[in-house]
Amino acid sequence: MKLTPIDKTRYRRHLNLVFVGCALVLAALSLAISQLLIRVFPSPDGGHFHWNLLGVVAGALILGGGLSRLRHHPFLAEVVYVWELKQQLNKISRKLRRIEAAARQGDRNAMLALQFSYAGSRQLWQLDDNTIVMDELAAKQVELDQLAERHGLVLNADDYDQRLLERF
Repeated sequence: MKLTPIDKTRYRRHLNLVFVGCALVLAALSLAISQLLIRVFPSPDGGHFHWNLLGVVAGALILGGGLSRLRHHPFLAEVVYVWELKQQLNKISRKLRRIEAAARQGDRNAMLALQFSYAGSRQLWQLDDNTIVMDELAAKQVELDQLAERHGLVLNADDYDQRLLERF
């Protein structure tokens, strides 16, 4: 995955529209499916919890399928990019201890993973206005830069590939 610049206002506007749209579609689908099931299979005791639950589950599956089909639409480009970035950062976070240990030993791939993680986190936090821990991130970046210099490496987040994580 390559880091790409994102227009923050466009991303936030599209994310909000996607959230609201998903909530409305899920509510409408759930109600419609539940009501259809209740009409087709009425319960003599009046308890329709299972039909309502099935309506919500079916609505969520339909919504998920629709989003999956629309994920390449230009309107969702920024939202999908951030979602994929979060997934990639999660994969790195799950292996962070081993990656950091390997980086201290001079492993170039580990340092590349950390470089990508720091650059991606910085971008993500700026998009979400989560700047509270930016100073901590800057300190980690300085530490990584010094480590790379000590081992004679030049790190570029664009050189990162998720296959680098397979070793850790």
